[in-house]
Amino acid sequence: MTQDISSTEQRPYHHGDLHRAIVDAALDVLSESQTTEFSLRELARRAGVSHNAPYKHFADKRELLGAVSAVGFELLAKRMAEATKELDSPRERLTAMARAYVCGGVNNPALYRLMFGGYLAGQDERRPAIERTAAYNMKALIVGAISDGALGRPIADTEANTRMIDGAILVFWSQMHGLTLLLVDRLVGPSDKMGELTESVLQGMLDGLVNSIPTVPEGVWVGPPLAD
Repeated sequence: MTQDISSTEQRPYHHGDLHRAIVDAALDVLSESQTTEFSLRELARRAGVSHNAPYKHFADKRELLGAVSAVGFELLAKRMAEATKELDSPRERLTAMARAYVCGGVNNPALYRLMFGGYLAGQDERRPAIERTAAYNMKALIVGAISDGALGRPIADTEANTRMIDGAILVFWSQMHGLTLLLVDRLVGPSDKMGELTESVLQGMLDGLVNSIPTVPEGVWVGPPLAD
């Protein structure tokens, strides 16, 4: 049985850290209800604090959800790293990361849609900085596998290769993101075939990338950029 990426058991918790207690409460409510339609008052009740306490740490609900999404990325990155720690082959590492990615999204669709959907995008198309940093750190794991040779040959992680690496990540992410949502929305199934489906889609995609890696156009960014 796969684990939810919001599992309390996998989250570090520091006693007396109200900021984290509120975020943890939000992760729990999100996992249970599969909706972001909850109030900060409800989270305060869950955390056992006054209804005004969350506003000492979060200006509004969007800021709170940005912190929740950031933790979601941290937990997903942790699962991806744990899935690869016994693997030496870069291709096997990238495959294991893909499995962890799809499982995380299927097991907690609401958190996945918060992390990868448009809810947190502002009018300037920028997402919260705390979330962008966590997402960038997760992306670095995929870059590492590609750089080490997951696509048949090492590709140095240098500025000269950025557009090629981003092109490979764009294909990888598009395939895994699409498969995740198709499984979540039950347009592909059954759910007990998730592992086999992921493997089939991923291996076909990797075989294609071995033969041809697209280069993204100049000025294109893949994944939330760190700089404004």
